[in-house]
Amino acid sequence: MGFFDFMTEDIAIDLGTANTLIIHNDKVVIDSPSIVARDRISGKIIAVGKEANMMQGKTHENIKTIRPLKDGVIADFDASEKMISMFIKSIPALKKRMFTPALRMVVCIPSGITEVEMRAVKESCERVNGKEVYLIHEPMAAAIGIGIDIMQPKGNMIVDIGGGTTEIAVIALGGIVCDKSVKIAGDVFTNDIVYYMRTQHNLFVGESTAEKIKITIGAAIEDLETPPDDMSVQGRDLLTGKPKQVEVSYREIAKALDKSIQRIEDAVMETLSQTPPELAADIYNTGIYLAGGGSMLRGLDKRISQKTDLPVYIAEDPLRAVVRGTGMALKNIPKFRSVLIK
Repeated sequence: MGFFDFMTEDIAIDLGTANTLIIHNDKVVIDSPSIVARDRISGKIIAVGKEANMMQGKTHENIKTIRPLKDGVIADFDASEKMISMFIKSIPALKKRMFTPALRMVVCIPSGITEVEMRAVKESCERVNGKEVYLIHEPMAAAIGIGIDIMQPKGNMIVDIGGGTTEIAVIALGGIVCDKSVKIAGDVFTNDIVYYMRTQHNLFVGESTAEKIKITIGAAIEDLETPPDDMSVQGRDLLTGKPKQVEVSYREIAKALDKSIQRIEDAVMETLSQTPPELAADIYNTGIYLAGGGSMLRGLDKRISQKTDLPVYIAEDPLRAVVRGTGMALKNIPKFRSVLIK
């Protein structure tokens, strides 16, 4: 085993709909948008990650930007494999190697995923030289990353709002007791904003702009204690066809996102209603933990707290909570054996 051990590298991957993160040697070495740009004529991938993200919505007919993951699962097998492979090859410590080392990987997957989708993730990883591939459910990884001791006979509730899915799970004794995966998350919020700008301001904005609006002034409630400044948004006027600029306030975005956030709240309520009473008692004391990029929406913690009458905590660095947990599971595979899916 000694020589093989020397040849093997451990990496943890959070393969997300919006962002892919990779941990190698306890450091986040890749944190890039999950997007690739393909040359239509040659079929070659010309850019990946941040570079491809800058091309989004600005391409001519010979370049196509692809987001290989949809709703947390692989939608374009070939593109996703190329993307993973290019990310792994660009890890600084692995660049020095003459040939790709064998990899031991832990990859996280949404909890509402089917067998077939699970196999797609696994095969993608095996084709980029993954010799040992373990899978871990996202809410589980988030819980480990937040710092919860998941093996305890204590109930904890995790709400992980990613790009494609929102994962809600109650975790105890190293397993998921009840969970719900809804396909309402960051991407839907972005589309809500596009739709709102189109209907309320007659302004056609692209996805990248809408995402910028979401990050800059996005909110879940209409009365924030420290409101962000209004934002100038540029796009195309639907009536005249000319480029124009409008001022947008966070209150408008709260209105735009209201319906989608309600559906997340409903899913949280439903999960709570399915929780066994002993664990519900625990959750009354521990509260709800939010992770994922969506948890950074201003006032969302307050809103969920008002709905559930429970304390709501946001993980520190919520965007990386899942990959941190995945990395911790990778470092201690024997301890987390029960959580990992081989």
